[in-house]
Amino acid sequence: MRLIAAPKFWLTLLTWLAWPAMAALFAVPTLALADERIGVMAATLEPAKESGDALLLNATFEFEMPQALEEAVQKGIALYFNIEFELFRKRWYWFDRRVASSTLTYRLSFSPLTRQYRLARGGLSQSFESLEEALSLLKSVRNWRVADKGVLAPREEYDAQVRMRLDVTQLPKPFQVNAITSREWTLASDWREVPVTAELTR
Repeated sequence: MRLIAAPKFWLTLLTWLAWPAMAALFAVPTLALADERIGVMAATLEPAKESGDALLLNATFEFEMPQALEEAVQKGIALYFNIEFELFRKRWYWFDRRVASSTLTYRLSFSPLTRQYRLARGGLSQSFESLEEALSLLKSVRNWRVADKGVLAPREEYDAQVRMRLDVTQLPKPFQVNAITSREWTLASDWREVPVTAELTR
């Protein structure tokens, strides 16, 4: 009996000892893909100066364009970047309630005929001689109306957050597969807290 049981015992022991190493090995690609690639350097909320009936977001982002994405743009593939904002009212007795959300989408493209990059936002677009110039504008959001000031109630507390990410669902199907399997196609930030000062709720 000992001769039969002993191999089973050692096999079980080796399996338990090897399991953490195996789990770490398989976790490495997942962790690499989840790395934050865009930094939210600053983000502030302020009331509209003229009317005062809106909340405006100013935010600055920082990232390096991966070579795979840069080459895709130069080959005529448009890239869509989403800047997402959410505003929550704190509730001690339940989950925080989302009172406002907004998404700003930028479309980055390249024209082989004019050799210019174009950055479009809604119905507005602007052309640039270099990718660096286009990205400079993309990384700096100014006076973006994210909510009506009326959603803020006096004596209530609020949390807000913002993030930027490459919208891979807008890519052609073959490139969507690349976005799943390659870190170069993963471009996103974590949610960054945006302070909601007491002055905004007055």
